[in-house]
Amino acid sequence: MSSPQKLKNILRVTSGNFLEMFDFFLFGLYAVDIANTFFPSHDEVASLMATFATFGAGFLMRPLGAVILGSYIDRIGRRSGLILTLGIMACGTILIAFVPGYATIGIIAPVLVLVGRLLQGFSAGVELGGVSVYLSEIATPDNKGFIVSWQSASQQVAIIFAASIGYVINQFLMPAQVAAWGWRIPFFIGCMIIPVIFFIRRSLQETEEFLARKHRPALGEIVQSIVSNWNIVFAGMMLVLMTTVSFYMITVYTPTFGKTVLNLTVTDSLMVTLCVGLSNFFWLPVMGALSDRIGRKPLLITFTILAMLTTYPLMRWLVSEPTFEKMLMVELWLSFLYASYNGAMVVALTEVMPAHVRTVGFSLAYSFATMIGGSVPLMATSLIHTTGDKAAPGLCMSFAALCGLIATLMLYRRGDMPHR
Repeated sequence: MSSPQKLKNILRVTSGNFLEMFDFFLFGLYAVDIANTFFPSHDEVASLMATFATFGAGFLMRPLGAVILGSYIDRIGRRSGLILTLGIMACGTILIAFVPGYATIGIIAPVLVLVGRLLQGFSAGVELGGVSVYLSEIATPDNKGFIVSWQSASQQVAIIFAASIGYVINQFLMPAQVAAWGWRIPFFIGCMIIPVIFFIRRSLQETEEFLARKHRPALGEIVQSIVSNWNIVFAGMMLVLMTTVSFYMITVYTPTFGKTVLNLTVTDSLMVTLCVGLSNFFWLPVMGALSDRIGRKPLLITFTILAMLTTYPLMRWLVSEPTFEKMLMVELWLSFLYASYNGAMVVALTEVMPAHVRTVGFSLAYSFATMIGGSVPLMATSLIHTTGDKAAPGLCMSFAALCGLIATLMLYRRGDMPHR
């Protein structure tokens, strides 16, 4: 495959990844407004936790999507499967954008929002895995880390885009207008993007590695292989945990944390989130490329240790006297830790999985980790409310970093990983 053709395929395959993260991030960005629209309650914390529980419910569907859609992709092909996941994801997005509020249709409103989240979760269960595997199969051995890093980098474009839209909306609408209907505008924009992404992705080419494979395993064979390789999937889940917890903490949870815990303005929180997205977008391909030069293991070990040592102390420093400047500095450091680790982690996970079940194995490990990582907004809100410690979210990231360190040592000691 020529370099220009490879670049086109990278853009085509990551476009759906952009849509997935755009919708997921919007749910966290407007969590307070969604809570008031669909989960009204006299208790603000209870209402917010109900919203984050619905947000987290989508992650419960990910393992199911990983097995069903992942086996389809491993059997039928990368291209067909990625078009199917985009269609399912689009249905969930449209549902959330157009459902009337609780005041209009009662209990049906939160139920339909939950259905939309479940559809998104089912699709997302294999979207990340499908995209990562596709990128790894079109890359060459000497640039695989750099190429695969664009899976995560495309998500950062979605974060930047969503945060920018949110910033503009808050400049032109009053807070009451945003709460009443303005929060839906970005979701409508997402709906309008869907046809464009369908047009882009339908011209995606199948990977040469998949076409060269003679045996296409049936679902039963795939399940049997995953069961026999459960230890690799489990270690992979622990490896991903550092990524998912830190990502959802510094992106989806940041606007809510800044507004409800630090008492900063919505504009301040959005600006921090925008800067985090830009930082992630820069560091991910840089560190992916560095992992091609010095190996995955040194980066994975270095940045899990740094996360364990620095996250909670920095969060304590931030909450002791919150300011925009302090929040920006802390979030940019956490962004550097996340992106540096993830730049090596995603490609490492594609390398450890057996080729014939690569999509299912990758997606299952990622889905199980995301079930925990995607619940960070809920867990953080609950921890702060229960303990009274506003820095408690930092403990979540420290624990996830410990899991990532243990997984790295396990996988490389066992010899399941390549020499890198």
